[in-house]
Amino acid sequence: MDHPDKPWTAFYRAGARTEISEPAYRNLAEMIRSVAGTHGRNPAFTCCLPNGMNGTLSFARVDEMSDALAVYLREIAGLKAGDRVALQMPNGLSFPVAAFGVLKAGCVLVNVNPLYTAEEMARQFADARPHALIIADMFADKVPQATAGHPIPNVIVTRVAEFLPVLPRGIVGLVQKYWDRSVKPIRIAHIRLPEALAAGRAKAAQARIEVDAYHQGVGPGDVAVLQYTGGTTGVSKGAMLSHANLLVNMEQVMELLVGDLDKGREVALTALPMYHIFAFTVNLLGFWWLGARNVLIPNPKPLSNLKRAFENYKITWMSGVNTLFNALTNEVWFTDSPPRHLKFASAGGMALQSSVAEKWERITGAPVIQGYGLTETAPVLTFEPVGKARAGSIGVPVPGTEIACLDDAGQPVAQGEPGEIAARGPQVMLGYWEKPEETAKVMHGDWFLTGDIGVMDADGYVRIVDRKKDMVVVSGFNVYPNEVEDVLAAHPGVLEVAVIGVPDEATGEAVKAYVVKSDAALSVEALRAYAREHLTAYKVPKRVEFRDELPKSNVGKILRKDLRAEELARIAAE
Repeated sequence: MDHPDKPWTAFYRAGARTEISEPAYRNLAEMIRSVAGTHGRNPAFTCCLPNGMNGTLSFARVDEMSDALAVYLREIAGLKAGDRVALQMPNGLSFPVAAFGVLKAGCVLVNVNPLYTAEEMARQFADARPHALIIADMFADKVPQATAGHPIPNVIVTRVAEFLPVLPRGIVGLVQKYWDRSVKPIRIAHIRLPEALAAGRAKAAQARIEVDAYHQGVGPGDVAVLQYTGGTTGVSKGAMLSHANLLVNMEQVMELLVGDLDKGREVALTALPMYHIFAFTVNLLGFWWLGARNVLIPNPKPLSNLKRAFENYKITWMSGVNTLFNALTNEVWFTDSPPRHLKFASAGGMALQSSVAEKWERITGAPVIQGYGLTETAPVLTFEPVGKARAGSIGVPVPGTEIACLDDAGQPVAQGEPGEIAARGPQVMLGYWEKPEETAKVMHGDWFLTGDIGVMDADGYVRIVDRKKDMVVVSGFNVYPNEVEDVLAAHPGVLEVAVIGVPDEATGEAVKAYVVKSDAALSVEALRAYAREHLTAYKVPKRVEFRDELPKSNVGKILRKDLRAEELARIAAE
């Protein structure tokens, strides 16, 4: 039944619910257990390496292993309900075991980008104050520096090839140790993940522990995940996402797709990192709920790393960002033999270019469906209805969600006029972890202010026309100018610096720094090398331009908007 006040519901698939306000489960652990009971021995996660070596865990096996980890965390590591556990690893079989174990323990999961430098890790650890860290061995050498001054009492170390069969696991270990030397000596007290699971199993058997008791008191409104974001101000903040936020958002997305999918029969490709909120909600949680076989790619770069996954598995659904789809359509091996079982792909994290969507559908025969949202909204707010996409649109609000375009006074603008996109619905976060002032900046009553400027048409389709905030999106990853500027400004050869995002064919946007030197000898190469020591690779300025001065307001504030306008004018002229 259509809602006159929500005309976009007319574009939902036949039979789709128009309102979803309450989750079907009390908490994520309950959902994980229920799905495992339904799909049992069916393959749940397959980790596929670039050479085709792989390993698979069934739904029942992931369920059992995450139970063992939950017992270890509560009974041996001594954690309590609500304690934070940081998870820092790429896609692999360890990820769902670890994430589900944390949630079953009644603890709060803190996703950490494994590519972070020790400085970036330290800032997040200092804020979240985790009681345990589960980290891939490739990154564990950074832990001593990252935890100096605020130690994490329990550290569990895993491997990229964890839970793969003995032979491929051994080969990967040898390559990492002796060939590419990607695993360095671990100089902190730790336990290996398989040993932690074994200890948890033994304790459970000895004490006859019922794991479900750990999360019986966890309700829909309790915090499940701290997902860090710079939001609209650039200050690092942990968005408190509740069990209801994540469960409802998963249902909201699946409600619009499930008519085109078969429960228990889909094969999904996960190349996006699951520590990113889009892949966490849609890929990790959504594909599990769907009973799909989830093919995990630890590292999608170079793109040839995906080749064997497409060859060996009948992929029916995948998610990605614009740059991934664009790059695949320019790979000869992909265009010569595109996936023939693909029903559609979903895009998030950054704007999907229409030329890329058209080329993808021409090559694969399957459409790319675009979604829009933010970390603070768990993340999806709008989604394109299957077969009903409109050029330049980010789709319509998902079930149970309202979107409005507001003026600077917080009042709705006239239909078709641009205004700041505001949203309200059951997927909107509880607030920022221990930062009520920052929370107040993005809330207007029960409306969340996205910082993006958009237009909504009479049918409810939304189009983004500009970005109010200065955030730069590089291949789907958020880069906050304040953070980059702070790092560059610390260089002794830098007097002033301003950072903006500029269009880039390869990554959607790229980071550009405008610098006024204090040392005439400072070179672009030297400044970028300095940035690489302190920032994750995608945050390092791809372009640096030296200036004698930077544009400023009458009170001395550097005007990024003037630099951005100048850059866009230059591009237009060229």
